[in-house]
Amino acid sequence: MKEKLILIGASTGGPGHLKILLNALPNTLNTPIIIAQHMNAVFIPSFVQQFRAELKVPVVRANEPLHVNQGGVYICEKNCLLETARPLRLSFEEAPAQTLYNPSIDDLFLSAVPLCEKVDILAILLTGIGHDGAKGIQELHKAGAKCLGENEESAVVYGMPKRAKELVPELEMLPLGEIKQRIERFTHVFF
Repeated sequence: MKEKLILIGASTGGPGHLKILLNALPNTLNTPIIIAQHMNAVFIPSFVQQFRAELKVPVVRANEPLHVNQGGVYICEKNCLLETARPLRLSFEEAPAQTLYNPSIDDLFLSAVPLCEKVDILAILLTGIGHDGAKGIQELHKAGAKCLGENEESAVVYGMPKRAKELVPELEMLPLGEIKQRIERFTHVFF
């Protein structure tokens, strides 16, 4: 059976939605979750501390190169990239000058595309202004990853998921509660 990995991108409205998605994770979680939440890097440490206090699983502030262990939640403080070498490893680079986003969801998602042959990936694009993550979802979908977008009814801002749906018309759009169920099913058995 393939190794599993969950990638989540979020922007405006994301912190509250991430809490809803992650607060029911069991302490026996065996699937790493990497999160790119648009946020100024100075606020990430307190954001991580809050998640550590509320979640039953390990929460890691990803701000230096590290190996991705099974069962941890990794919150990117800056531009995170997945390396193609095994075991899974995160590296970092400065976000390109042309991007407004820290961290870049597209860069995280696009870096995972080469892993799709060996890793079972679930990529989720949540609420947010703009289009970050849409191109990454498109490329992950083409490479065979399972991809979901948050629907208009539950998104605080339907910008990023809407753009992803425009690029990938067959992208499944779900309310937050159903996305939570998909995460639970993905981590336990099959999608």
